[in-house]
Amino acid sequence: MAKKSPKLVDVEKPNLYREMFPYTKFPAIVFDNKEVPYDIPQQIWITDTSFRDGQQARPPYTPEQILKVFDLLHEIDGGSGLIRQSEFFLYSERDRKAVELCKQRGYSFPEVTGWIRAVSADFKLVSQMELKETGILASASDYHIFLKLRKTRAQAMDAYLNIARAALDSGVIPRCHIEDITRADYEGFILPFASELMKLAEQFNRPVKIRLCDTLGFGLPWPGTALPRSIPKLVHGLRQIGVPSEWLEWHGHNDLHKVQVNAVTAWLYGCSAANSSIFGVGERTGNPPLEAMVVEHAQIKGIAEKVNYPAITELAEYVKKELGFEIAHNYPLVGRDFNVTRAGIHADGLLKNEEIYNCFDTKRLLNRPVNVAITDKAGLAGIKHWIEARYKIEIPKHDPRIVKIKEKVDAEYEADRVSAISDEEMFVWVREAFGDDLPPLRT
Repeated sequence: MAKKSPKLVDVEKPNLYREMFPYTKFPAIVFDNKEVPYDIPQQIWITDTSFRDGQQARPPYTPEQILKVFDLLHEIDGGSGLIRQSEFFLYSERDRKAVELCKQRGYSFPEVTGWIRAVSADFKLVSQMELKETGILASASDYHIFLKLRKTRAQAMDAYLNIARAALDSGVIPRCHIEDITRADYEGFILPFASELMKLAEQFNRPVKIRLCDTLGFGLPWPGTALPRSIPKLVHGLRQIGVPSEWLEWHGHNDLHKVQVNAVTAWLYGCSAANSSIFGVGERTGNPPLEAMVVEHAQIKGIAEKVNYPAITELAEYVKKELGFEIAHNYPLVGRDFNVTRAGIHADGLLKNEEIYNCFDTKRLLNRPVNVAITDKAGLAGIKHWIEARYKIEIPKHDPRIVKIKEKVDAEYEADRVSAISDEEMFVWVREAFGDDLPPLRT
């Protein structure tokens, strides 16, 4: 299966790439001005780490909460296979109960998978839970191998290969999580390790998957950047030694504000799977937001007939109400103000044609009607739009009742108000202005 057989370079001292990672300064972006071609797989999909990496950033979910989120992921997927897998911790009784509850659903998507360290004792948990696939931690950079594990590269590789072989012996697909790949020696460790994994796959005639873990968010999306930070080159090199796209998965972090574009870049250069978590919640700065990747997929591959895009809004409402998620008001796609405009001239444009100030049909695709917030900048057009969005009425912009409400708004800001008018205030003012002629609310 493997096209090449790169050899491990076992060094005495760690290669810490100090020219890129001086530590006392910001990381350096190094350009080698060499580019590799796009290699977009025929199929690309999303995997979920909300119950693994996501739980490292917040109080643990209860098993029942996990089941509800899992159900909503299944609802978004709609039987399409877009959200293909979800990974779980297996260590506590609570973890294992959540796995059992989700498995009992019998869903094809997302598939329940595990996550373990590269030790045989952990692998027993996978067998006990009767899982078909598990992630296996495989720390890859010299920072981890030398400074954390206190091993040589050869010792680390042998340990990882042994646990992958044990998984295959038991009929379980191993998914090797190559931790800190964006600081690892690509030629001296990553390619030789991946080559050995492909030999195991050939020997057992079973998939051996590779997750590229950008543990500290150092990955770069631009094609002319140098290894080990270059995502195009990281993926391309693995493809060149014969790793199938469908066995490759990207896992990123947002330390340097590139988590979403980096995941998409991995897709574009040959990696079929992009790991994500709901609303980006993950260790430290978080992972690629799952809902954002659903929309990115639609932009690359087109709207998927089975995917339930409005269920993204349902998921957001659940986590805010039941799980205490604090989603920023301006957070894309699901934030309260995502498709809300405050400028009067923008509101006037929305009334003429909402495409002018709305990026797509948010009502149809996300069940999020376009909206305006009422401030001193909203004007008559903004008030008209606010009313028509909530009540079954079409009304001229200069209707005396709208003028009356605008006078109340203006009076607030003449009295040095700085905050937007709340919906609660607007409902009171509309009732006062319309009196007995108040139209029914839209459902």
